[in-house]
Amino acid sequence: MTEPPPGTPFPALRVRAQETRTVANVIGVHLYAERDGHALLGLRHPDSPYAPSHHHFLAGHCEQESAIACLIREAQEEAGLVIAADDVEFVHAVHVLDAPGAQPRMQLVFRARAWVGEPRVMGPDKCVSWDWWPVDALPEPTVEYARAAIDGVRHGRLYTEMGWT
Repeated sequence: MTEPPPGTPFPALRVRAQETRTVANVIGVHLYAERDGHALLGLRHPDSPYAPSHHHFLAGHCEQESAIACLIREAQEEAGLVIAADDVEFVHAVHVLDAPGAQPRMQLVFRARAWVGEPRVMGPDKCVSWDWWPVDALPEPTVEYARAAIDGVRHGRLYTEMGWT
């Protein structure tokens, strides 16, 4: 493998073989809300199919909508928060492969600079509580890619890969 040209921000780590089939990536959209050095995380329901009893961002899958429209919709549906599109900025992406052969996921993280309302549990079958946690002392267990994204935001990194080695 040759070295990338100087100034290339993200060198290619792996090139897909010609015979490999195309696999669509699932796109997840996540809210990074921070107040006084504390990040908003929800405790997922123990019966959740993904990450039961783990702390995680307010999040959802991008449907037939833009990523920001998804974030605004999910914030209202999951926590009763009202966010204006002008108050949203992209802060991090995590490209995740949970296991060999699994469907890849691109997790987009957006910061809300402002919102209306206090987080409240809107879907008790999905999330049992919303709490503010110090960004330098996240609760256990926290979903690993959420932890990686918060670390990336705190250190000014825009991108993380997980599970691709």
